[in-house]
Formats: sequence, C-alpha cells, structure tokens
Amino acid sequence: MQVLDRVELYLVKTPLPAPHAPSWIPGTIRTHVSMCIVRFITDDGVEGWSGFPAAGRERAGLGDLLAGLFLGQDAGDIERLSERIQIMAAGGNFNWWLEPAFWDIKARSAGLPLYKLLGGTDDRIRLYASSGELRDPGARREEAEARLAEGFDTMKIRVHDFDEAVDIDHISDIARHMQGRMRISVDCNQAFRLTQNGDAPLWSLDRAKRFVDAAADVGLAWVEEPLFGEWHEEIARLTTYSRVPVAGGELHVMGYRELARMMKMGCYNIFQPDAMWAGGITQCLKVAALCRQEGIRFTPHCWSNGFGFIANAHVFAASGFAGEELFEYPISPPGWTPEGRDQIFSQPFLHENGWFAMPQTPGLGFEINQETLKKYGQCFFKASRNSTHWMPEALPAP
Repeated sequence: MQVLDRVELYLVKTPLPAPHAPSWIPGTIRTHVSMCIVRFITDDGVEGWSGFPAAGRERAGLGDLLAGLFLGQDAGDIERLSERIQIMAAGGNFNWWLEPAFWDIKARSAGLPLYKLLGGTDDRIRLYASSGELRDPGARREEAEARLAEGFDTMKIRVHDFDEAVDIDHISDIARHMQGRMRISVDCNQAFRLTQNGDAPLWSLDRAKRFVDAAADVGLAWVEEPLFGEWHEEIARLTTYSRVPVAGGELHVMGYRELARMMKMGCYNIFQPDAMWAGGITQCLKVAALCRQEGIRFTPHCWSNGFGFIANAHVFAASGFAGEELFEYPISPPGWTPEGRDQIFSQPFLHENGWFAMPQTPGLGFEINQETLKKYGQCFFKASRNSTHWMPEALPAP
C-alpha cells in the first residue's frame, strides 16, 4: 500500500505583469497570484500538488488538520481521503482543493495523465476566452477582436453595474459588433457577493428576467450566474422562463448532492462546477455523469489559478462532454495572462488557436518551478508521520 508520508504547506505570491481588477470583487486590484499550495509526498517518494487562492494568513492553522487526517492513509483510496476532507468541512473548513493532489499522486503512480486514468480520450479540448474585467464598450470591442484573431470563436464577458441599463447596453453592443464572427456569453457574477472592498449589485428575479430577455434578443450563447447561488427556487423559475441557456454551479461547496438536487429542480441548462470548490474531481465527474443522464450540458468553471485550470481541464477531458462543449480559458490581458498566472509551473498552460492540448506527462501534467517557489513562496508547515514543524513566522503580517 502506498502511504501518505509527508505534507508541506506554502504561501506563494507571484507578481502579475500588470494590475488586474476582477469584476466579481468590486474595489479590488490584484497585483499578484496569491495561493496556498499543498505538497503531499508518499512513502515511496511520489508527490502530489494542488493550490488554492489565499490572501495571506487565513490557512495558517490548516497544517495540523492535514497531518492528523491524512498522513498514514492509503494514497490511492480517494474515497476515504475525500471523506476526510468532509470531516474538515464539518468543522467549517471546506477544502476540496486538496483532492486533486491525491489524484495527482494516483495518476503519477500509474504513469498516466489524469484524464486518461479517468477514462478520457479527448487529447485536445476546444476553448472559449473568458475575460475577467469590466470594460467600456470600445475596449470590449478591441478585446473581442484580439481574442478572435487568436483563434477563439466564443468569448465570455462580465457585467456588474448597479444600473441594469448599463449591463444590457454592454451585452447588446458587443454581441452586435461581433455578430456572425464570434459568439458572446456573459457572466453576471451574482451567485456570491464579495463586498469586502466595495459594494456590489444584487439582482432580483425580475431584473434577471429582463436581462435574459435582452440576452436572448441579441443571441448570447449563455447567461452565467444571474441570481444568488442559494436561491434555488428562483434560479429554476428563471431557467424555465429564459430563452437563452442559463449556466452556473461553480462554488457550491456541498458538492454533488446539492448540484444533483438543483439539477432535479431545473436550476440550470449548463452546469459548471469547479473541482477546487464543488466537491473535488470525483464529485464533479459524478455531476457530469448525471448531466449526461438528464440531457443537461456540462463544462467546468476554472477561474482561480493554474492548479484550478488544469484540474478542471482533466475533469472536462474525462467527462465525455469535451467533443460537444467548450472549456473556459481565463485570459484578461495585460494583467491576467497564462504566463503571469502560471509562474509556479515550469511551463504555462497555453492555447493554440483556441485549442488546448492536454498534457501527456503523468499526473495533473505540471512540474513545479522550484526557483519560483523559493523566490516567491514561504513554507509555513511541514509534517511527517513522526513530527510536525509549524513556522508561523514565515507568514507575512496582515
């Protein structure tokens, strides 16, 4: 039996090439990709890595939980390891982002790319460009033209204004400008509210209905997250009403069970769970299987960091939907680029004419750039089955 023998935690902050203002966090300017990174090591030396967004010290106490729950466990028993992630959740810590590290170990040990270990056969996946910032109509037109020239035939934009007429004008202008050349979709970012640095609009069902009417009139490909994520009944009513597909499901931390209930309620036409939040790789694949059974569309969300991108790419490539749906490709230059996002890896995950070639190396398909880790990262916890070493002094003051 291959046993989890050691664990390490790092806080890593790599600089972006330019400031980035994510639409879903009003008032926030990102200058770095900030992550908590985990490294599990088995008794025979196989490593598994994953990483999750982190501002600073908020996961300082996570190490003791990881050592107590996971060290000494069978590295290949994903079901048991996932159960232990649920034990953490019962204590208020939702950490599904850990689970891809266990799959990384399992696939590396098998000598296979993860999606092939999971039964996937799609070596290349078609992408849509996913913009992350609010932009005025002129700048949005320039952005769409740039993505079209790079090979993308679909782009997702963002709206987040208090005035619904502004949001409707934005989608109408870009859809008409790109008509016949590029499909446009939109993320309203209404499923959750991140208002720590600035206020944000909160849509009602009536506002969402007016918006999907406008989206249908200009031929949008889909409307994403037009209502708060826990308003299941209202989401189902909107989806029934809408003439344009309604999508969502990325941050439902209860995972498969909640998403399956939402599916049976008729909440979305397109389910987009993210393995880093919504139950891990295993549960997201169960959601995909249920989508297939129910005749519903599936494509994961992946806007977090490079770990989130590649973990969800493996989900998509193994889901059976890669031949008929598009996968998200976060790109919002000059600040958010694959090269800037993926500095922690030896190579960034780049597209080619709007396609992504799945990595063929064993595991999740990356190698950690040790020079980058040393330069921009701080190890704040190490443990083996015999000892622990917590280093809070390594974490910067808030």
